[in-house]
Amino acid sequence: MKPDFTNGGILLIDKPLGWTSFDVVNKLRYTLLKHLHLQQQNAPGVKRKIKVGHAGTLDPLATGLLIVCVGKETKNVDTYMATEKEYTGTFCLGATTPSYDRETEPDAVFDYTSVTPERIAAATIQFTGMQQQIPPVFSAIKQDGKRLYQSARDGKHVEPNPRTIEIFEFEITGIQLPLVHFRVVCSKGTYIRSLAHDFGKALGTGAYLYNLRRTRSGNFHVSKAMGIDECVAMISEA
Repeated sequence: MKPDFTNGGILLIDKPLGWTSFDVVNKLRYTLLKHLHLQQQNAPGVKRKIKVGHAGTLDPLATGLLIVCVGKETKNVDTYMATEKEYTGTFCLGATTPSYDRETEPDAVFDYTSVTPERIAAATIQFTGMQQQIPPVFSAIKQDGKRLYQSARDGKHVEPNPRTIEIFEFEITGIQLPLVHFRVVCSKGTYIRSLAHDFGKALGTGAYLYNLRRTRSGNFHVSKAMGIDECVAMISEA
């Protein structure tokens, strides 16, 4: 059965590197509107209007599962966002960056040569459970009516308010210093970039997020997601 986009639904997208979450939404909205316009030519009763939104931002340097809600399903965005998330990725020890990832250049360098696998494994323990986490200054969170990344890019120092988050699972899956590979299962609102920064602070080596992939959101897994081109083709052929 062909999907009926006018009644709403969800699209599971494997977000590519370099795309913002809004890039994905805009691309799919344009494609859906074009599709509905073609339908309207054959069936004048079809309205050329549709809502599209995503359930949980992924940074441009992150890849993986992005839930895109269409039509009436946009009312359930908050429900999808509230579910736990699973990520895999890599920390890079030996430096920190203002954005806590590779978007900005290192602002400090540290020696990491004395770090052992035992110290790395032990450091994960303190980051499991309920905790207060300070978001990166380069984030879309609004504080005092302005998004933090706007203040940061304007050169204004703003101290982000801490947030209560929970990390259910945190395991090290490989070590190739200065790179440390990991898997994390966490609550809504957790910043893996902040986890990278705090992890480096705990080791005394500094660290930033080298790469990140969202593999699961609630019961939805990235293995069931489509690439952008695949999704565009599916919509066009519906």
